[in-house]
Amino acid sequence: MTAPKLRFKGFSDDWVQRKFSDIAETRRGLTYKPTDVNEGGIRVLRSSNINDDLFEVHEDDVFVNINAVNIPYTKNGDILITSANGSNRLVGKHTIVKGIEENSTVHGGFMLIASSDEPEFVNASMSSAWYTNFIKVFVAGGNGAIGNLNKKDLDEQDVLVPCREERDRIGSFFSNLDNLITLYQRKCDTLKELKKGMLQKMFPKEGANVPEFRFKGFTGDWEQRKLSDIVDVMDGDRGKNYPTEADFSEQGHTLFLNASNVTNQGFVFNDTQFITEDKSNSMGNGKLQLDDIVLTSRGSLGHIAWYNAAVMNQVPYARINSGMLILRKKSDVNTSYVHQYMKSAKGQGQISFMSFGSAQPQLTKKGVEGLKVQFPNDLAEQEKLGDYFATLDSLITLHQRKCDALKELKKGMLQKMFPEAQK
Repeated sequence: MTAPKLRFKGFSDDWVQRKFSDIAETRRGLTYKPTDVNEGGIRVLRSSNINDDLFEVHEDDVFVNINAVNIPYTKNGDILITSANGSNRLVGKHTIVKGIEENSTVHGGFMLIASSDEPEFVNASMSSAWYTNFIKVFVAGGNGAIGNLNKKDLDEQDVLVPCREERDRIGSFFSNLDNLITLYQRKCDTLKELKKGMLQKMFPKEGANVPEFRFKGFTGDWEQRKLSDIVDVMDGDRGKNYPTEADFSEQGHTLFLNASNVTNQGFVFNDTQFITEDKSNSMGNGKLQLDDIVLTSRGSLGHIAWYNAAVMNQVPYARINSGMLILRKKSDVNTSYVHQYMKSAKGQGQISFMSFGSAQPQLTKKGVEGLKVQFPNDLAEQEKLGDYFATLDSLITLHQRKCDALKELKKGMLQKMFPEAQK
């Protein structure tokens, strides 16, 4: 039976086979010369205007003189498709164009436009199994060649479609999902921009002793000290007792973390990274304690995560490997504040400056110990700053998780609401 596993109530007929050209008209993009580029001209859409499944315009988009335009203008509701790119994984990505002014935009030469009177259904169909298989089979590239999606190949692809009413229901369902994903992603992006701006305003600028913005009631110059004055900097685990593949399981006692588990949004755990209590006890450095800050010193350099009470309740026993450093508080300073300072532009700037090596940048324990930290003398102000940015981090994480959950829901529904195979 040519029908999906999951359908809206009231639909039971088999889906029928059509060519892609029967449900959408595809058009090649504009080829232009460097001399056609004009800052105030017509916007040219490129691969960068497709972010995941979302359509975006940017201040640095290319614009060309109107006299160079010899193809139809792109319209809202058109489906923008990447047809050629140096990265094969980007070829075939697509999205519905939204929010552009009439006669203001065209698509570039490495792009295709698919026009349809039912773009929501067609765009959702292009995220299903037939399109994934088409891209795998027909997109050329590799060994330095530019991956290419041929217009004729796409037009001739067989596509299964239901009746118009069911197509409308499916298109509307996935359009609503995309709108929710966009909403949460924009909230997340807005919060990230807010945090970036407040980090610049709430920490002193270069050469200044006070920040541009402070919480009410706090005055006085900030103090600057070496990081080693306020924390002990310690290496992660290394040596003869380092775990081997046989030591890891899902039933272990201690989570053994590597650099990929540390992001500036917090720790990312993997259930298969546990080692036994005996193995953990036989190792030397690297055991985390409450309020430790973890800093990656190799690979993804300068990522910061805080082993606070919430994380410790989730993972009571954890160790880090030799690609990271532990920052353990030893003086009267607020750990949440130190955590946020290390993630600020000033902290990250110093980390970047003191790193060495081009193939795999690294940090030394001694170099990190010499990092300069500015902080207010009043612990209450430190706590307020730490709590403020920790709250922003929590909101960013919350919206990102909602966005990721919706993307997973969409992925699952695409598998269930479109037939598994074309015949």
